[in-house]
Amino acid sequence: MNVLKCELAGLLIIEPKVFGDTRGFFMETWNQRRYDEAGLTTPFVQDNLSFSRQGTLRGLHFQNPSPQGKLVSVWDGEVFDVAVDVRQSSPTFGKWHGLHLSRENKLQFYIPPGFAHGFLVLSPTAMFHYKCTDFYSPKDEHTLRWDDSDLGIQWPTAEPTLSQKDAKGQRLRDLPKDRLFP
Repeated sequence: MNVLKCELAGLLIIEPKVFGDTRGFFMETWNQRRYDEAGLTTPFVQDNLSFSRQGTLRGLHFQNPSPQGKLVSVWDGEVFDVAVDVRQSSPTFGKWHGLHLSRENKLQFYIPPGFAHGFLVLSPTAMFHYKCTDFYSPKDEHTLRWDDSDLGIQWPTAEPTLSQKDAKGQRLRDLPKDRLFP
């Protein structure tokens, strides 16, 4: 597998080895030893799978306390995936990184604790998989506005389908400082 570091410290793009022929393909989606060797030594405790329709935007979510790192991938379809640095002491605080994840490119994206995360479904439907480093804790979850002008995320749509929770997300500047990461 090939591991690429992103401009924002801690974000990793993982290109798994894919073995394919006319029958289809085979790939490892997780191998503790290989990921340890790549520097991804954090244990994962929960897997999640979501199914969404085109135009759905989920996020931008993070937990604090009980922060979650996430290793995400798309098993079917395509999404535009985004991570936002919410670590106050980071030189890239408030910056974002986005990339396309799809069944075709088979990329994985590691988002460590200290980042908000969200994705927009570009294909008719998408199956999105998360491996998480901590358990989901609704009382610790926070939502950033997907369209926070201070962040300037260049989403490939101006009118996504949002949940009520995501539609009520806060701007980064309005979040209480004790909810962000040091």
